[in-house]
Amino acid sequence: MSFDRIYGLFLRHFFLITRSFPRILDLIYWPAIQITLWGFISNFFAEYSTYYNGAVGVILSCAILYDFLFRTSIGFNMLFLEEIWSRNFTNLFIAPIKMSEIITSLVFTALIRALIGLVPAIILTSPLFGISLLDLGIPLLFLFLSLYIFGITLGLIVSAGLLRFGPAFENISWSTLFLLAPFGCVYYPIETLPEIFQNIAYALPLVYIFEEARSILIDQTVNYENIVQAYYLNLGYLIVAISLFYYSFNQARKKRLIN
Repeated sequence: MSFDRIYGLFLRHFFLITRSFPRILDLIYWPAIQITLWGFISNFFAEYSTYYNGAVGVILSCAILYDFLFRTSIGFNMLFLEEIWSRNFTNLFIAPIKMSEIITSLVFTALIRALIGLVPAIILTSPLFGISLLDLGIPLLFLFLSLYIFGITLGLIVSAGLLRFGPAFENISWSTLFLLAPFGCVYYPIETLPEIFQNIAYALPLVYIFEEARSILIDQTVNYENIVQAYYLNLGYLIVAISLFYYSFNQARKKRLIN
């Protein structure tokens, strides 16, 4: 694996983002709008509902965490789609560049994309709603890293579908997280789900991440078992996603879907 090739591909996408005002605006605009919208919704819940004590902090913090996951996954997909849309994917192998190097560069670039949207959203929450995501303390780093890994995992799975089925698979890249969101228990405890759905939810790292976030904010307690369980599941899904990606790539080459 060559660092120079990884860095070169990273710079390609980095300059593509930073030299385009519409792209930067898109990365900042949607997270800021979503956080502001959920902030006012949370204010309403806090005033008219007793379900959460300090509902603004709980719901809005979970909204920020979920948006980071969404931006990571979509960011990876968009970077991969950029190569397909520009018909540049096959040109990369002229370098020559390995598939592992392409994945590595996209992983780091996806993080940059996610942070560009995340940081302004976090900054907005303090003056507008008087809360700070930093209230989660040190566990916040573990939660963000776990969400980042799962976002990359979903990005790899969707990209594998794009390799195998072509651009027709693009719509799936936008809907994957919306399909998983109800089982992730982002805004409500897992007890809200029917029992059959709870079994599905427990198979996902998301439920452990957001249950832990609520536990810290509401009960001021940290249960590292939730964090560790999320990492175990993330590791398993990541291995499956990487294997699926390489399998789809090899199948695409055999069927001459890429030349």
